[in-house]
Amino acid sequence: MTDKAVSFEQGPIRPPNEARSLLLRVTRNCPWNRCLFCPVYKRRKFSLRTVEEIKQDIQTARDMYDDIKALSWKLGYRGEINDAVVSQIYSSRGYSDAFRNVAAWAYYGTNACFLQDADNLIMKTDDLVEVLTFLRSKFPEITRVTTYTRSRTVVRKSVEALTRIREAGLDRIHIGLETGYDPLLKFMKKGVSAEQHIDAGRRVLAAGMELSEYVMPGLGGQQMWREHAEETARVLNAINPHFIRLRSLRVPRRVPLFEKLQDGSFVMQTDDMLVEEIRVFISRLEGITSTVTSDHIMNLLEEVSGRLPDDKQKMLDVIRRYQELPDTDRLIYRVGRRGGTYRSTDDLQNDPATYRKIQSLVEEVMAREGAEGVEKFISEMVDRYI
Repeated sequence: MTDKAVSFEQGPIRPPNEARSLLLRVTRNCPWNRCLFCPVYKRRKFSLRTVEEIKQDIQTARDMYDDIKALSWKLGYRGEINDAVVSQIYSSRGYSDAFRNVAAWAYYGTNACFLQDADNLIMKTDDLVEVLTFLRSKFPEITRVTTYTRSRTVVRKSVEALTRIREAGLDRIHIGLETGYDPLLKFMKKGVSAEQHIDAGRRVLAAGMELSEYVMPGLGGQQMWREHAEETARVLNAINPHFIRLRSLRVPRRVPLFEKLQDGSFVMQTDDMLVEEIRVFISRLEGITSTVTSDHIMNLLEEVSGRLPDDKQKMLDVIRRYQELPDTDRLIYRVGRRGGTYRSTDDLQNDPATYRKIQSLVEEVMAREGAEGVEKFISEMVDRYI
């Protein structure tokens, strides 16, 4: 059996929906790394890993999986990765984080694999095809392989090359579109244009892969919010990706955008302004069949989710219900949502005891620090998730 302390390389992040996936690092950090809003990879150098390094990690992960199966047999569970097996691994000293990731992946049975870091399609096509082919041969259990990439990288690959990559085993791509408004893309140093976003998205779809496009509500601030909402919808209407994933902007001190927040050249939207921006954005999505998801605690309204066009009105109704709340209820909901207690505005009525506790907390902070103190309190709760 493999030494349980043996590990393989993993990167710092993955999408929320890949929390139960097998995580394998293909490249290190981000080759662009200039976006003003991004807190990840700053002051870290990008590097390509060799095909042999990656294949060795895949083999190590496979050996770990076989060891976990063997442990199950030893414990009398006939190869089943159940609570008892995973508990044994997590409660014992010496197991690496990578080993535990493999155990969790086996336990949840997602059969999904996420390739880290920020832009794996920057690899030579032949190299990526070799890695994917090896991965699929070592893990026939895997049914979905996903990765991040950038539109600027995708447009440098032909549909034929992308098709080869898909046939080798890459099923889904995540792209940080963020905005479809060219002046905002330039301001945020995204390094891509709206038309390149459209071109890249269409190439991915033409190659037969699933496509997730990330949108960042709030990125336009108070100055460009409407253009951001409308132009982003226009770009997505031109692509029709499988998924549109909302990730609301936050600006921690460690990101370059924080300096612009400090000097006043960028002014953030309030929560209520942001909800109106999302309303405009959703209302402009036309002629597409994408699934909209709001699966992150940084998003105020998690229920703005559904399949277009059928669920469009349902999403707009979620926004309307929030906007029609009395001022006090909106504030209490914001505190409850940012604290991880509320998932829907319906929770305000469904749990009177929690409502009263949050109301008391808000009144206490308001009496001590005023309205500005309440906003600071809410902001600090959100920023802990970044």
